[in-house]
Amino acid sequence: MPHITSFRDLIAWQKAMDLADIVYDLTEDFPSRERFGLAYQLRKSAVSIPSNIAEGSRRKTPGYVHHLIIALGSHAELDTQCELASRRRFISGDDRTRLEALIAEVGRITHGLVRSLDPTGELLTKS
Repeated sequence: MPHITSFRDLIAWQKAMDLADIVYDLTEDFPSRERFGLAYQLRKSAVSIPSNIAEGSRRKTPGYVHHLIIALGSHAELDTQCELASRRRFISGDDRTRLEALIAEVGRITHGLVRSLDPTGELLTKS
């Protein structure tokens, strides 16, 4: 297992950052009336995922798990908001497919990170 020295080493954080980048790109083309509506909400929830992964990684206590759970909550919000954006035809079919795949991957990896933590929030290492 590689040594984790920073939240930047976490694949969950890296993939969540990729997801936030894509969300920013896709919301650039939203109608101007959505600038402070759905586009804002999508960006806010997308940024919350890597932010909470990063913040939690600095805690090294049960607060780590707490922040990962918050990240997963934001993940669910983003998934729901993307569904609405797709239904409103703000996101094309191809973009939606790419977005859904990355949303699913971030969810799986973040859930795996939660499972890898013991009750004190320390990463379990395999001997």
